[in-house]
Amino acid sequence: MASSEDDGSVEEKENAKKKQIGAVATAWLTFYNIAMTAGWLVLAIAMFRFYMYKGTHKGLYKSIQKTLKFFQTFALLELVHCALVRTSVLVTGVQVSSRIFMVWFITNSIKQIQNEESVLLFLVVWTMTEITRYSYYTFNLLKHVPYFIKWARYNLFIVLYPVGVVGELLTIYAALPYVRKTAMYSLRLPNKYNISFDYYYFLIGVMCFYVPLFPQLYFHMLRQRRKVLHGEVFVEKED
Repeated sequence: MASSEDDGSVEEKENAKKKQIGAVATAWLTFYNIAMTAGWLVLAIAMFRFYMYKGTHKGLYKSIQKTLKFFQTFALLELVHCALVRTSVLVTGVQVSSRIFMVWFITNSIKQIQNEESVLLFLVVWTMTEITRYSYYTFNLLKHVPYFIKWARYNLFIVLYPVGVVGELLTIYAALPYVRKTAMYSLRLPNKYNISFDYYYFLIGVMCFYVPLFPQLYFHMLRQRRKVLHGEVFVEKED
């Protein structure tokens, strides 16, 4: 039987290991959030400069698409981060996957819609949201969050979130005629796999999916707002 001293030594080593892992995780998350804040700031500056020089949003997406695709795809790491911080995998997964879908499988794939005003709409909303969100996470990890950052994080979404959803839906809607005409990403019978897939109807399904999903995510953010800004505690009801 091990002595109490041995038990204490093992426990101390385990605690030290946990602290070391915690320190490394915090350092990585801090670096990640600083990098993402900087990335979206670069996008914001690029968008502002483009509009100032050109006086139009046409051609904007093409000029920033490489930076946008890099940083939005880099956000996939947030699914891994769910194991490091207490956050919902479902909420994070929906938000990240929907953004990547909009970038790669809608706007990037269908060049005819890249100059739509709806694309500008969701780009502006995403940029404002992400600069605020990542800067809030950074300051939170550093244990010092300026009030205006906290206020922006839990107030701007009230307007930005629905406006961004409108921009995304209008962009998907604008893509429908081109998808139907070209049958892109579709698989028609007969084929060797003996299955059929129509991307046109898939996009209609995605648009319908916004209807039940948006209120859930929006009210989730409202609950978080009341918790952080007003200190309200929510207790899950038992079935």
